[in-house]
Amino acid sequence: MSERIPVNVLTGFLGSGKTSLLNRLLRDSAFANCAVLINEFGSIGIDHHLVDRVDGDIVLLQSGCVCCTIRGDLAASMRELYGRRETGLVPAFERLVVETTGLADPIPVVSTIMNDRVLQHHFRSGNVITTVDALNGERNLDEHSECLKQAAIADRLVITKLDLAPNAKVQLLLDRLLMVNPMAALVRNDSSLDAQMLLGDDVFQPETKTQEVQRWMQSVKNKQFFSVPVAPSVDPNLHGDTQALAIELDYAIDWTVFGVWLSLLLHTHGERILRVKGLLNVSGSDTPVVIHGVQQMVYPPSHLDQWPDANRHSQLVFIVRGLDPSVVESSLQSFLHDYS
Repeated sequence: MSERIPVNVLTGFLGSGKTSLLNRLLRDSAFANCAVLINEFGSIGIDHHLVDRVDGDIVLLQSGCVCCTIRGDLAASMRELYGRRETGLVPAFERLVVETTGLADPIPVVSTIMNDRVLQHHFRSGNVITTVDALNGERNLDEHSECLKQAAIADRLVITKLDLAPNAKVQLLLDRLLMVNPMAALVRNDSSLDAQMLLGDDVFQPETKTQEVQRWMQSVKNKQFFSVPVAPSVDPNLHGDTQALAIELDYAIDWTVFGVWLSLLLHTHGERILRVKGLLNVSGSDTPVVIHGVQQMVYPPSHLDQWPDANRHSQLVFIVRGLDPSVVESSLQSFLHDYS
């Protein structure tokens, strides 16, 4: 997996600042050797960065990036772009970013990357990056299911338009995002923005996977972002019918039994399980196994070289919608007890 080209998905609700963020990233040195697939490259205003036109759908930028228009079908566009890379018609990009439309459900994009038999030989899923508008984010989360889903499955939540919103309003939004997705890294779109952290540092990148898993686990324990604690009156695990559930097991588990249970759970409740991430203490293994998935799709498991800390307990976090979290926990405990 670490040798395949990572594909980052850039998503966010209408007006949340995806285009502005992409423009900024295109100027960052961390974005060199990247390709970008967007619905229409002219819409991001990059003409003044244009150094060469390959054809009507592809441009090369001064930074070394490739920008390409999606031709209807994402899988076909990715295959065509990869073919041009292999034949030398475009530079040998090392990362791909797919920008969705504001009303898009990003899960089909992730599904395409994971399930297309041709693409999976060359590409792998990277981080899902979701932009959230500091001024209108709370209202969008309440009124638009697309916005809520985009936030719930994110690996990185980028807070935009910070200059337009008062600090109190920003804090309320951070509290709400913590309810929706306690595992995502919250990033300010300001001078401190770290493009490498957005685009890289995922669980399939050997040099950063341990730190990324540590961040997952610590964020759930701390219940805080930007060093600002959540108000005591706020339930950090509840947002309407979207809830985060953390499960910790103090004993080693059977990998096969767990895999069967997870498959059954996702088959039965897959549409209502938005995200799962976890670190597993597997019987017979000295090192932990990392799992994560989106709805019915589970990424290939990854192994860490060592435990991140002295705690060798299995730790799982689920983000569910319209599902009683106790159903998940009780079924896991019962299944492990009955079949291990």
